[in-house]
Amino acid sequence: MNIDRKDFLKLAGVGGVVFASGLGGAAFAEEDEKDDFFFVQLTDTHWGFKDPKINPESENTLRKAIAAVNSLEKQPDFIVFTGDLTDITEDEGERKRRMSQFKEIAAGLKCKTVRFMAGEHDASLDAGAAYQKFFGKTHYTFDHKGVHFVALDNVSDPHGALGDAQLQWLAQHLKGRDRAKPLVILTHRPLFDLAPAWDWATPDGAKAVELLLPFKNATVFYGHIHQQHHYKTEHIAHHAGESLMFPLPAPMSLPKKMKIPWNPDKPFAGLGFREVKAEVYGVDTAYELDQRELGG
Repeated sequence: MNIDRKDFLKLAGVGGVVFASGLGGAAFAEEDEKDDFFFVQLTDTHWGFKDPKINPESENTLRKAIAAVNSLEKQPDFIVFTGDLTDITEDEGERKRRMSQFKEIAAGLKCKTVRFMAGEHDASLDAGAAYQKFFGKTHYTFDHKGVHFVALDNVSDPHGALGDAQLQWLAQHLKGRDRAKPLVILTHRPLFDLAPAWDWATPDGAKAVELLLPFKNATVFYGHIHQQHHYKTEHIAHHAGESLMFPLPAPMSLPKKMKIPWNPDKPFAGLGFREVKAEVYGVDTAYELDQRELGG
């Protein structure tokens, strides 16, 4: 895969896989081309979900996505799973079994730098206790080639809030950072009010966004809504990734949120290839979308 350094972001998904590149090069001089890189986001894998009416291929979609990433000519710098690694269960033993199986399957990725995040299916019933035993902290930071990444936890709280303690941690962490350099936020739920009635929001997400607004090159990647969605809070772009397990309807398009049934005539509808190219003009970003089905 050749990375076009004119792109600020380049995304392509295979049923929940997102490729992001050019993050380093966009904010620096042309001679910093060596800082270009790309990473892969996978989201909402829901390992353990079983309902043939929704996805008769439920035991194969995660492995298929891993095979697709492994087949890339150029491997990503790192991979991040942005939550709902497993499907929710009140059985503590089954929860741990699913997490163990998921971790074992994910170990098949060629790229050995893999980062994990919790979703409400993984963490809401036990405040993330089981998740942390298998995958570590629920919020953390890291740097890669001039880009600072912050993973936030808006799932351990049963109401989906970040909470005062995490917001204070975020404010302190961002204090004194160069506001011109790229900043990437990784989260499970959207930080803005996409559809609060469907739990597609973070009750105190606006406080986090307020902390991010001073940063000229901030971008948010999230999951949870099982479809691609692109939104901006002023200059901050928010990108949702598709689920690996099942699509959900467009926000508030139905009286009640529901899983979209499997269509044998279009077996991978909503779990497709996509490409998003974006270029930065000052603090404004232009996007070009291209959608292709996974089976196409």
